[in-house]
Amino acid sequence: MQHYRTIVLGASNKPERYAWKAAKRLQDASVEVIAIGNKKGSCAGVPIQKSLENPTDIHSITLYLNPKNQEAYYNFILRCQPQRVIFNPGTENPALYQLLKKELPNCQIEIACTLVMLSLNNFKN
Repeated sequence: MQHYRTIVLGASNKPERYAWKAAKRLQDASVEVIAIGNKKGSCAGVPIQKSLENPTDIHSITLYLNPKNQEAYYNFILRCQPQRVIFNPGTENPALYQLLKKELPNCQIEIACTLVMLSLNNFKN
């Protein structure tokens, strides 16, 4: 059975933020969530970490950082070796698309909204 361990990159401890809503909806869909962000606290009950020492078995990374703030995470994203990176609205980043295509050619790049994907039941497709 496929699992969908997902990193919410740009996690927030504020329930009104889309990253928080996505983390909650992912958990509701039985997806294991890892919250990565700069602020202490929790994101929909998941402790927010600044990084992950040994990222393994990551299916998806869903981005909630603007392109400029993503740059600090390029190496982290590559180390995770995700099967898919989701660029939510406002996170579109052609430079990162090219890096992913070069370094992780089997990684699926999705320009989509995680919340919409979940509401349409196609996150796990």
